Parts: sequence; C-alpha cells; structure tokens
Amino acid sequence: MKFVQWLANIDRRILFLLIAASVIVPLLVPLGMPVKVTPQAEAIYEEVEALPSGSTVLVAFDYDPAAAPEVHPMGLAFLRHCFNKKHKVVIMALWPQGAQLAVSAMAEMTDEYDLEYGRDYVNLGYKAGGDIVIKSMGASIADVFPRDMAGRPTASLPLMKKISSLNDIDLIMALSAGDPGIPAWVRVANALFQKKVAGGCTAVSAPQFFPYLQTGQLLGLLGGLKGAAEYETLVERPDAATRRMDSQSIAHLVIIIFIIFANISYFILRRRPEASSGGAPGAPPPSP
Repeated sequence: MKFVQWLANIDRRILFLLIAASVIVPLLVPLGMPVKVTPQAEAIYEEVEALPSGSTVLVAFDYDPAAAPEVHPMGLAFLRHCFNKKHKVVIMALWPQGAQLAVSAMAEMTDEYDLEYGRDYVNLGYKAGGDIVIKSMGASIADVFPRDMAGRPTASLPLMKKISSLNDIDLIMALSAGDPGIPAWVRVANALFQKKVAGGCTAVSAPQFFPYLQTGQLLGLLGGLKGAAEYETLVERPDAATRRMDSQSIAHLVIIIFIIFANISYFILRRRPEASSGGAPGAPPPSP
C-alpha cells in the first residue's frame, strides 16, 4: 500500500527524468528494435531494384528544415539505394530550402560512394512554379533549368546530355512537406506524362496521399520517421530514423506504463475505507 501511495504522489520531476532518459539513451545506444515494413515502402524498394543499372531517377527535395527530421532520413536511404544500384540521380527542388538540403544529403553520399558530379548525379537547384515547372520539364528540362545550382550550364553536364525531358526519367521520388510536392508530381508527372511517382512525406501528411496509392497514381509512400526507418531496413543500413524510432518507441512505452500504474493506484486508493467515508484518517468531519 505504501508503494501505491508513493506512486500516486510521485514527484513529477522523476517522471520528466525518466522520459528524458527513455528518449536520450536509445539515441546514444541504438537498441535495434525490429521495424515492420509496409507494402507501400516495399513497392518503392522493389521498383528501384527492378530498374536496370544506370537508370535515371529524379529526386525532388520539396521540403524545408522544419520537416527535415522526418523526411531527410528517407531521402538519404533512398539515395543510398539508387547509388548501390548504380543509377543516375537528377536532383531538383520546388521549395527554396530544398536544394540546399539536397547539397547536405549529397555531401554524405559522396563520402560513402565514388561519385562524379555531372556523370553520376546533378543538382539542378530550385525553381518556383510548382505544376508549371513540372509541366515545362515534360517538354524540356534544359529550358526550365538552363544552369545547375552551382551555375554550370546544364547542357555541358554529361548526364544531362542524355536527358532532355521527363520522358527520359525512369522514376520520380518526391520528398514532400506539402504542396508543391507530391500532389503536384501526381497531377502533372503521373497524370499528364504517365511517369512513375513515389513519395515520402511527414507522418501527419501521409493519410491524404492514400487515395493516390489506391488509384495507382502513386507507386509507393514513405510516411514520417517510421517510413524512413522502413526504407533503412530494406536497404540494410540502419541510420538516424531507426535510432529515432527506438527512442520514440521506448518513450511511448514508458508513458503507457505510467498511465497504467496511475489508473491502478487511483482505483486501489479509491477503495480504501477513508476514501469511502469522505476523508483521510484523523481528518475533521465535513461541515454541514
């Protein structure tokens, strides 16, 4: 009974410390908890696997730093998969900050792979316009992006000499935090040019894209941190998303345990005689 009373009156600072530990420890010491892969994540993986080596994949970094904790890890996992399969990658952004986030992602890739800019990948940079930009790329990518992000003429890049329009792109991966993003790529690249489009987005955005999956307009979808962890599992390279999922899972477990204990202690204390008589032992009777 004393334990129940202690639990009912536990110092909230202890709870805060336990929650903090449950978040921090798995980040520092990954637990390697299993991640169940969903069919929509596996569909993207299988499509990349099925493409012949040397195929061209367009990756759109349509998000900002606010969405990066969820979306950036899935971009890294997807890029690793592409370069493992020796695919060529064309990077662009419909969001201003996206092109710079792509630079950060490619800095990691160039540390891991023997990549040559202009032959293995290019970063075309940012272009405002959403649907109009994508529609114009269906006619000519060079007209939309006459220069890459660093100012080099697009026509001078060996990879872009083989790519004139979206018709030369084998797969589009839209990493999205809103619109323009997945909706624009589905509306134009898929509906108008019949290109295969896959997507990655924040967890809160994922449900609105399920109809695209059901109609086949979206090849597959990575939703939030879990979607990123799923793709890391598929490429057999656990990274930031897997560690953060460990942290999130343990923190949720700790919260659930305390909710259960709180309810148990409440009902036990409620059944005590002094509770039913209206007060604690020795307490004065209630005023009439």
